[in-house]
Amino acid sequence: EVQLVESGGGLVQAGGSLRLSCAASGFTFDDYAIGWFRQAPGKEREGVSCVSSSEGPTYFLDSVKGRFTISSDNAKNTVYLQMNNLKPEDTAVYYCVVDCFGPERRWGQGTEVTVSS
Repeated sequence: EVQLVESGGGLVQAGGSLRLSCAASGFTFDDYAIGWFRQAPGKEREGVSCVSSSEGPTYFLDSVKGRFTISSDNAKNTVYLQMNNLKPEDTAVYYCVVDCFGPERRWGQGTEVTVSS
């Protein structure tokens, strides 16, 4: 059974940093792109970044490029999202995802990030 357990969310002031972690189990970590989506209140869920062994990191939002960094530790089956210079518009529930846009996509339960101005 696929399990994705996120941690690291919280409340932070604008300009601050957070690091999200996602511990994965139940599948072969190297076989899939894994990463992060987010959903702000009243908005659709959107892809933030995914990383795979074959293609490396991809960032889907221009607004996070240069501020967010995705990384993975294959030995720990964990993917991270380092978020720097956070802005109020980054406020959302962040979801860990495996097989980012593929047919076997699975979601974690989400971790809430709130950025105050």
